[in-house]
Amino acid sequence: MFIEIVTNDLPQYNLIYNSISQYVDSTATSADMQAFKVKELGMIYVMSQDAVPYNPLRKVYTLQVAPDKGITSYN
Repeated sequence: MFIEIVTNDLPQYNLIYNSISQYVDSTATSADMQAFKVKELGMIYVMSQDAVPYNPLRKVYTLQVAPDKGITSYN
């Protein structure tokens, strides 16, 4: 299963980020992407892009949840 969430609401992004922060095993960051390895779940990729029309205070966040193949619903 693959889940994708797209939002331009910063409080919604913060809510998701704060919800997973206590379960994060490791992180990786590049210029426009963050990757979080979450225990008992898999990987969460967060990409940020500038909003159209351009606004320095708003970004579009795309969150993708990709499960680990070794993790089952029984974990």
